[in-house]
Amino acid sequence: MSRPNEELPPSRPAYFWWLLANALALCFAILSWAVCLNVFGSPELPRNYELLSKVGRAPVLHRYTVLDAPNGAGLAPKELYRKYFGYSEEQLAKANGLLMRNYLINFGEPQLLTYVEGDFQIGPIRKLSPTDFLDPGIVLRAQALVKPDDFSKPVPYPVLIEYVFPTLQADSAAWFSAGDILSVRKNPNCAAVIHVSKIANGDEPTLLLTVVPIAYGPYQVGNLGSFQIEPPVKVRPGCRFPLIRD
Repeated sequence: MSRPNEELPPSRPAYFWWLLANALALCFAILSWAVCLNVFGSPELPRNYELLSKVGRAPVLHRYTVLDAPNGAGLAPKELYRKYFGYSEEQLAKANGLLMRNYLINFGEPQLLTYVEGDFQIGPIRKLSPTDFLDPGIVLRAQALVKPDDFSKPVPYPVLIEYVFPTLQADSAAWFSAGDILSVRKNPNCAAVIHVSKIANGDEPTLLLTVVPIAYGPYQVGNLGSFQIEPPVKVRPGCRFPLIRD
């Protein structure tokens, strides 16, 4: 007695594989698009910046002058303190990411741009190294000096800046001396805030701002001479801030 032929399972129609291939391609396209948006849209993240550098697409910092620097608010030490000191740690982290991104994209979001103004007494000074935010260059820390009233002498105020000079002439650091007064104005310095910290300065909590001048060209140091400030070719968003630590 012959066995009946077993029926073969029905084969999938050809369009099933066509639909599957197209669905996979669509998923890959959406994933690639999302990754690209994240990488190009958030260059302040260290891994994104390094990836962009490897493929030759890292942000290029524009060489502004005093005449074409983007418009931003110029704030004195008391105003800076009121603006930033009340931030929580979470708010500081978010603000620092936005400030760094804005710097890298040449201040595409001008409402985030803040320039420092005021007189500051210089403290520690050093050359920048390959582990810093940028190099070559100079960084100095300075204490804000503020008059309590129109009839008093300026006294220290709980705001510090670390002023970063991107320059090939890093030996010019010797022209700055601790105790000298650094006068910072929106015009001509255009010293933009790129990072905000809060530190303990003695017994008093203090605001510490990292600032970079974005009006490039010669910088005059008293009667000693001038050095050239130029936009850095590459920066390191993942470096540790502040750049000068006790």
